[in-house]
Amino acid sequence: MSIEFASSKRSTLGLEWELALVDHVTGDLSPTAPQLLEQLGDADENGQCKITGELLTNTVEIVSGVHGTVAAAVADLEESIAKVRDAAEPLGVDLMCSGTHPFAQWTQQQITEKERYATLIDRTQWWGRQMLIWGVHMHVGIEDRDKVLPILNGLLTYYPHFQALSASSPFWTGERTGYASSRAMLFQQLPTAGLPPQFGAWGNYESMIDDMLHIGVIDHWDEIRWDIRPSPKWGTIEIRACDGLSTVHELKAMAALVQCLVEELSTQLDDGHDVPMMQPWYVRENKWRAARYGMDTILIQNAAGDERLVADDTRELIARLEPVAERLGCLEELQGLHAILERGASYQRQLAVAEAHGGSTKAVVAHLVSELRDGFAH
Repeated sequence: MSIEFASSKRSTLGLEWELALVDHVTGDLSPTAPQLLEQLGDADENGQCKITGELLTNTVEIVSGVHGTVAAAVADLEESIAKVRDAAEPLGVDLMCSGTHPFAQWTQQQITEKERYATLIDRTQWWGRQMLIWGVHMHVGIEDRDKVLPILNGLLTYYPHFQALSASSPFWTGERTGYASSRAMLFQQLPTAGLPPQFGAWGNYESMIDDMLHIGVIDHWDEIRWDIRPSPKWGTIEIRACDGLSTVHELKAMAALVQCLVEELSTQLDDGHDVPMMQPWYVRENKWRAARYGMDTILIQNAAGDERLVADDTRELIARLEPVAERLGCLEELQGLHAILERGASYQRQLAVAEAHGGSTKAVVAHLVSELRDGFAH
């Protein structure tokens, strides 16, 4: 089958941020998304819904429009979040974001009434019902369809950076898991999730989608939920590898990293260079290492198998991308990655709060609510 790739301006940005709704008193998840969406879910003047529901009734997703800069895209999200917060407060509901909730039980959550979600749960059963997870999806515009898969393959080299810097799910149902990102391990259990294949040409991607449709694995290409995937409807590459980001600062920094990397790889193709790739087994190992060890990850850097601590590699990456960031107008946001390196990723901050409060995961929820509202603690 032929899959049309929509026209999109180069390196434009769209963001989707999944937020958890939690009870102000107990810190447990609150199934109040349907009530909030009744008030807030109408489309804007362009027909776009910027506040939407998700698989579970404890979640709202905030969606930006298409923007040229990180600052504009995040400001768009912040405007919607303020509306959600104003509507949630009278219900006794707070907002927070992390890859998993520190103590909530997946067996107690309600599925949003929607046919696509019912179909997902019917097919995936026990694993599907455990998708008590939150993430951030970042779309970057690609102006030429032939660039999409080479850029996607190149981005897989930076998967451990995305995962380690955003890791925010060290707990699962009240227990410390020993993983920086439990979400990464949970989400890949779905049959169409996980790492993407490394296709050589667009026709190979179309053939795979055709095969999946033919045997009934999917009903539409958008049911492929890879960690990084083409998004033909929007003319973008969609990066879905990040855990739920706990602060606006981290969202800005990670969005800048993604936007700059896509632009750098696009420029390499313009200049006639091949985009460097890594063996699929190295990519898989990097994903596991980053999910397990977070900022202590010793990542595989390239096809030669060179290795380096993710924090050291990130510092060098920031310096390399600074000229690109200046062109894109996101230099300040890119340099915001230094604050994550200095203060620790969200999973590290959560573990520190739990330790300081005798292991209390309720204290971790309060910390996450405060961080989303007020930013990094000083």
